[in-house]
Amino acid sequence: MKKKILILCTGNSCRSQIAEGYMKFFTGNNAEVYSAGVETHGVNPKAISIMKEDGIDISNHTSNNIDEYVHIDFDFVITVCDNAKERCPFFPTNAVKYHYNFPDPAKATGTDSEIMAQFRAVREQIKEYCRNFATENLN
Repeated sequence: MKKKILILCTGNSCRSQIAEGYMKFFTGNNAEVYSAGVETHGVNPKAISIMKEDGIDISNHTSNNIDEYVHIDFDFVITVCDNAKERCPFFPTNAVKYHYNFPDPAKATGTDSEIMAQFRAVREQIKEYCRNFATENLN
């Protein structure tokens, strides 16, 4: 039976979208992966762009609210920012909860190239986290 993983962030626009893309990649057919936010901000075009650079297409992802998934019995809930961890509603589930506070690339400042460099740096952190999570928990 496939494990069900929810990746949760504030707006489900950057970090959780990147993590969903990598978690699907690293877990293959061993998991059903979802992402959501305590709010919905739409998928950030820069997140789509930097994932495409690494061969993962998240352009069809949607920004979803956590309320859409209350009926799913998740095995794992991963919060990828402190705000989501603090605001995460009670889930009637036995999910194992994980947390890692990744920097928010959407708040990056500077030139376009500096901002994209920050997006790539966060992407690499999330990629490594997802690879390790999949290896330790699913493979």
